[in-house]
Amino acid sequence: MSLEIKRLHLASLRGVDGLEWPVHGFVVTHPAGALLVDTGVGGPQEVLNDWRVVNRSVADALAELDMTPGDIDLVINTHLHFDHCGQNAVFAHAACYVQRAELRRAEREDPELRDWFSWLNARWELLDGDTELLPGLSVITTPGHTVGHQCVVVQTADGPDLLIGDAAYTPRQYAGPADEDLVPGQADDPVAWRASLHRIHSAGAARVHFCHHTAVIHS
Repeated sequence: MSLEIKRLHLASLRGVDGLEWPVHGFVVTHPAGALLVDTGVGGPQEVLNDWRVVNRSVADALAELDMTPGDIDLVINTHLHFDHCGQNAVFAHAACYVQRAELRRAEREDPELRDWFSWLNARWELLDGDTELLPGLSVITTPGHTVGHQCVVVQTADGPDLLIGDAAYTPRQYAGPADEDLVPGQADDPVAWRASLHRIHSAGAARVHFCHHTAVIHS
């Protein structure tokens, strides 16, 4: 089964390193319907101000693909930071797949975002580990950036593609994890982060797509 991936540019923000970073989501077309991996930036205004966000409506981004939010049948969040789940509410009709450990972390560590997002009204589908969600579409657990981080593996005509989320911000980090590559915020748990990158490398993805970088790595 061959699936197709299309990248959305959803925002730009200024990181703690002072550099500007893009924010991407990914539409995956599947015979069972369309799904969206990460929904972009949202949250209390003070959070957006702190990160100097130049935001974009996910609906506007989808319109460039001749799609509307109603065309998205399910959402996958790689993790629950404000720049990955911030527009989940646009897809109130769709279930959002996230690791159970990640939701518990967000409830514990990010109450401001949780309260803004009205977590209790979200349609969460909680996962406990690696899961095939649809034929040719799976998530794999990659803790380190957060305890419940997950990546998405998509089977395409040219082999498996990996949507890496924040398991690595840049191709350099992906290629060779080292202490000097750990920018602030990259790894909540550096030991788990390195182990997850080793696992990703072992998976043999044909291509790797980044949330915060425009490059696509071809193996």
